[in-house]
Amino acid sequence: MKSTDIRTLGDLKKSGYQPRSVKQELRDNLIAKLQAKEDVFPGIYGYEETVIPDLQRAILSMHHINLLGLRGQAKTRIARLMVELLDEYIPVVEGSELNDDPLEPLSIYAKNLIAEKGDATPVAWLHRSDRYTEKLATPDVSVADLIGDADPIKAATLKLPYSDERVIHFGLIPRSHRGIFVINELPDLQARIQVSLFNILQEGDIQIRGFKVRLPLDIQFVFTANPEDYTNRGSIVTPLKDRIDSQIITHYPKSIEIGKRITKQEARIKPEQKGMVVSNEIIHDLVEQVAVEARASEFVDAKSGVSARLTIAAYESLISAAERRALINGEKKTYVRIADFLAAVPALTGKVELVYEGEQEGAGIVAEKLMGKAIRTLFLQYFPDPDKQKKVKSRPNPYKEVQDWFGAGNTVDVLNDSSDKDYHKALEQVPGLRGIVTFLHPNEDADTTWFLMEFCLHGLAEHSLISRNRVQAGTQFKDLLSSMFTMPSFGGEDDEDEEEKPRRRR
Repeated sequence: MKSTDIRTLGDLKKSGYQPRSVKQELRDNLIAKLQAKEDVFPGIYGYEETVIPDLQRAILSMHHINLLGLRGQAKTRIARLMVELLDEYIPVVEGSELNDDPLEPLSIYAKNLIAEKGDATPVAWLHRSDRYTEKLATPDVSVADLIGDADPIKAATLKLPYSDERVIHFGLIPRSHRGIFVINELPDLQARIQVSLFNILQEGDIQIRGFKVRLPLDIQFVFTANPEDYTNRGSIVTPLKDRIDSQIITHYPKSIEIGKRITKQEARIKPEQKGMVVSNEIIHDLVEQVAVEARASEFVDAKSGVSARLTIAAYESLISAAERRALINGEKKTYVRIADFLAAVPALTGKVELVYEGEQEGAGIVAEKLMGKAIRTLFLQYFPDPDKQKKVKSRPNPYKEVQDWFGAGNTVDVLNDSSDKDYHKALEQVPGLRGIVTFLHPNEDADTTWFLMEFCLHGLAEHSLISRNRVQAGTQFKDLLSSMFTMPSFGGEDDEDEEEKPRRRR
C-alpha cells in the first residue's frame, strides 16, 4: 500500500508516520542526495565551488537564507530548485487552508474536525510543487497580504463576531505552512512590512491584529536581494537582517565557458531555427564577451550589474537575424555571420544601466561600442595582433595586401540581408583575405572560412587598419585614411547627417 493511498487519520497512525519540520525534511533529503552523489541543483553553472556549498551548509544548519547578488545571477532559480529537496508528498487534513499536519493540527478548522471525527478524519496528500510560494516585494504589499486580516464577508456569512478566530483571512505566509516561502527583492518591501516578519523568523508564530492567536508556523524562508537596493530604493532593516541566518553572495560567471553553458541552456531557440541556422563557437564567444566588456565598461553602471539575460537575449536575436535573412532569400539553410551578431543591438540596449557618460553617448552607440570591443578582444585569439605585426620587420605583414587594396580606394559593402551568393562575392573581392584565413585555419569548412573572412575585416577595423562604417543596409569597409576626410563613425549618426557636415581638411 502506497502512502498516498492512506485516506484517514487512523490509517496514517497505523502506517507509523511521524511529523517532521520542513527544515528537517530539507536537511534529511539533502543528506541523502549528497551521499548518493546526486546533483542537488541541476542546471546551475559556475557556482559549484562557491554558492552551492554555502547553500548546502545553510540547509544543513536549517537556516533561513538570503541570496544577495546583482540581477541575473540565478537567485530565484536556486530558490525554486529547493523544492526538489522536499518529500514528494506529505499528508494534510483535507480541506485545511494551512496544510495542517494530521498529527499536529494548527488551525481551528483542523482541530475541530479532528475532535469531531477522530480517526475517521479525512487525509489528503500535498505534492511538493504545491508547497512553494513566491512573492515579489513591491511597495504596495501590505501586512494583510502576507500575514492576514479579519474578513468582514466571512464574519457576515458565518454570522460570527470579529473576536472569533474563524473570521480571519490568512495571508500568503500562513498558507505556506510546511513549505518554502520566497520573497524576491526584499529591500523593496516597506520597512513597516518588514517588521511584521520579525516574529515569524524568530519565534515562528504570527500575530493578526487584536486576535489572541498563536500559530507556530513551520516555514523555510528564502529571500533574494540586490546590493544596489540597499542604497537606491530601500534597505533591509537591521533587526530583520539579524534574524536571517545565512546570507549567501552570488556572482556572475567567472569564465566565458561557464557563460556559454548558461546561455545555451537558457536561450529559447526553436526547432525550426536549429534546422535552418548553423552556428559556431566563435559567435557564442562573441556574445559572452559583450557581457564581459559591459561589466568593465566606463559607460555602464557597475553597481547595477549586467544580467545573464543580456547574453541570452543577444544570442536569440542573432539566430533570429540569420533566420530572417534566410527566409527573405528563400534559403533553406544559412550560416551565422558577424552581421547577425551586430544586429543584436536591440537586445543589449535595454539590458544595461548607463552612467551619465553612457547616457550622453546613447544606448545604441554604447551597445555597438561594446560589440566592437568584443570583436577586438576575440580577434586576437584567431589572428595575429596587428599592432605587433607593424613592429616585426623580419617577416612580412600578413595584412598588407588587404590594406593596400583598400588603400587604392576600393570598398566592400557587406549587407545584412544579402544572399549567401552575394555575401561570398563581396568577401572574395578583397585580395589576400581568404589567404590569411586559410593559412591560419586550414582545417575549417567552407562556411566557417567565410565567417572568419568577415570576422577578419571587422577585427582589422577595430585595430584601425581599415575603416568600418555603417550604411543603411549593412556595413561598408574602406581605407582608413579616406574615411578620415568624411569623419564617418560606426554606430554614430546616420549617413545623411554625416553628409550635411563640412569635411575637414588636413
